[in-house]
Amino acid sequence: MYGELPYIWRDRMATAATKVKTERTEARLRPEQKARIERAAHYKGVSISDFLVQAADEAAVKTIELNETWILNAEASRRFVEACLNPPKPNARMKAAAAAYKKWARE
Repeated sequence: MYGELPYIWRDRMATAATKVKTERTEARLRPEQKARIERAAHYKGVSISDFLVQAADEAAVKTIELNETWILNAEASRRFVEACLNPPKPNARMKAAAAAYKKWARE
């Protein structure tokens, strides 16, 4: 008893510490979409909500990856590295763009 909480309090504290904050969203589905999603969720053995969250999250990860990742062939990769290691002198357009950015960043 000394130095330990009674089991009821210990269990409540463990439950409170493991709760994950979640957010809620809604979606409108056509009847055929809902039926297809229900069928797929059944095949996976998960709830419709869990199926939707998993599918949406996988699609989000893929979309972000496609939009934030560059895949370069050998020649493009070589040229990119060369430009980073030996950048060209800024031309008039680059100087104008830098000036416009500095002005925008100050506002």
